[in-house]
Amino acid sequence: MRARRIAGCLAGVVWLAVAAYGQVAVAMRPPAEAPDPNIPKPNIRVDSDLVLVPVTVCDPMNRPVTGLDKEHFRIFDGGVQQTITQFSMDDAPIAVGLVFDVSGSMGYKLRMARRAAAEFFKTANPDDEFFLVEFNDRPRLVVPLTPGTVEIESQLMFAQSNGRTALLDALMLAMHEMKRSQKGRKALIIVSDGGDNCSRYTTGEVRRLIRESDVLIYAIGVYEPYGSRSRTPEEMAGPDLLSELAEQSGGREFPASPSDLPDIAAKIGIELRNRYVLGYSPTSQQRDGRYHPVQVKIVPPRGLPPLKAYWRRGYYAPSQ
Repeated sequence: MRARRIAGCLAGVVWLAVAAYGQVAVAMRPPAEAPDPNIPKPNIRVDSDLVLVPVTVCDPMNRPVTGLDKEHFRIFDGGVQQTITQFSMDDAPIAVGLVFDVSGSMGYKLRMARRAAAEFFKTANPDDEFFLVEFNDRPRLVVPLTPGTVEIESQLMFAQSNGRTALLDALMLAMHEMKRSQKGRKALIIVSDGGDNCSRYTTGEVRRLIRESDVLIYAIGVYEPYGSRSRTPEEMAGPDLLSELAEQSGGREFPASPSDLPDIAAKIGIELRNRYVLGYSPTSQQRDGRYHPVQVKIVPPRGLPPLKAYWRRGYYAPSQ
């Protein structure tokens, strides 16, 4: 009986998600009440002996699934199953950095990339904040942290594509700017073809910083068609690069044709605001300063199809 009731609730949730996608927007929520200072911020980290893991759950059609309970999740730390002691849905205000590719390879894709940004901003809530990093040969913090999106959208209208692609350098700059935010939730949205050919920083350096941070990364990959003669070796490696960096953070990469960009950006906005938070105290509390891998599995209610989970892949334990 409980399984049927859960399945019915989830069906309603999926119908609502479809309606939201059709409108490419979600309703604005009223300003949030002042947060309880005793509730830990929902980012994966060790707080005393508590580890918090934000998790997004999607159905086979890539739509966010809400309405699940604690018993539908299994979490493993270093391969050992843990007891979930805290469970909630995450809908707190968020700081978002838009990392926008204006290199020469973007060319005709820029127009739809601007539309994608506009659609994403439609999902914004009153207490969110944003910033804009543009990059070609080098990254530039064009709009620092701001509570609105008007200045960013205005700046994007005048963006022109030229030069090479310093994607990794742009990510490092964006992560640095994100440190200025006091929001408990933070995310970067990358719009790029992923073809880095001009960065000073290496993939390993950026990967390490992502692992050490609480920043969620979503990448919208705007690639040339497979087999296109205009694709450079760097552009051919772009999908793997963007996917690896996004998945390390608990986000994901969406490959898109230019016409798909607005819908995908809107879906990311919805997904960002429908995350679960799982909390547990590791059975083996090692204060070794090392990286500890985390795995999350979903046990869907009876009658539902297999569900896919996305989460940050691990955390660094305290050193003492």
